[in-house]
Amino acid sequence: MTSEVTRLREEICLLARSMFDRGLTHGSTGNISARLADGGLLVTPTGSSFGRLDPARLSRFDANGRLVDGDPPTKEMPLHTAFYETTAAGAVVHLHATHSVALSILPNTDPDDVLPPLTAYSVMKLGKVKLLPFFAPGDPQMGAAIRELAGRHPAVLLAHHGPVVAAGDLSAAVEAMEELEATARLVLLCHGLNPRRLAPEQIDAVRARASGL
Repeated sequence: MTSEVTRLREEICLLARSMFDRGLTHGSTGNISARLADGGLLVTPTGSSFGRLDPARLSRFDANGRLVDGDPPTKEMPLHTAFYETTAAGAVVHLHATHSVALSILPNTDPDDVLPPLTAYSVMKLGKVKLLPFFAPGDPQMGAAIRELAGRHPAVLLAHHGPVVAAGDLSAAVEAMEELEATARLVLLCHGLNPRRLAPEQIDAVRARASGL
C-alpha cells in the first residue's frame, strides 16, 4: 500500500472521529469519500460509525469504479459519484447534522439559497446551498438530482436527511461542512428575530476577495 493511500486512510478516520466527537454526526450516520491520485476512491463503509472507523477497512475503489478491497461501501455511493462526475471534487462529505436537518424542514427555507448571508465565511466557503427534495437513503435518484445541478452547487442540503459538501480535498470538504452546520445553527438561533444580513455590495466584495480578484 502506498504512503499516499495510507495517509489518506488515516486522515479520513481522524477527521471523521473529530466530527463524531463534536456531535456533528451520530450513530452510524454520515459518509466520506476521497479521490486518490490514480483516480480511485476511498470511501467509508456502510453501517459504520465515524467514531470507530478502522483505516484498513475503508472501501477502496479503482479508477473504473470496482471495489478492490475493504468493507462494502456506504449505500450513498450514487450521491458521491455524481459529485465526482460533475465537479472537480477531491472529496465529498455527507452528514446528518442536526441543525442542517432542522433547517431543511422549515417551511420558509429558500430552496435555492438555504443559508441567508449572515457571515462572510458562509458566502466564501459555500456559495448558494441548494435544498433538494427528500430521497430515501440509498436512492439512486439522489445521484440524478446532483447531476441535474451540473456542478453549480458544491454544497447541497437533502430535505429531512442532511447536508452534502464537495471540495478540492478532504480538509476543505470537512471545513466547508463545519461552516454549513455552524451557519445553520446561527440561522436557527436567529429564527423569527429578523437578523441583519450582509448587503449585496458586501457579498460581492466577499466573493471578489475569495476568488482572488
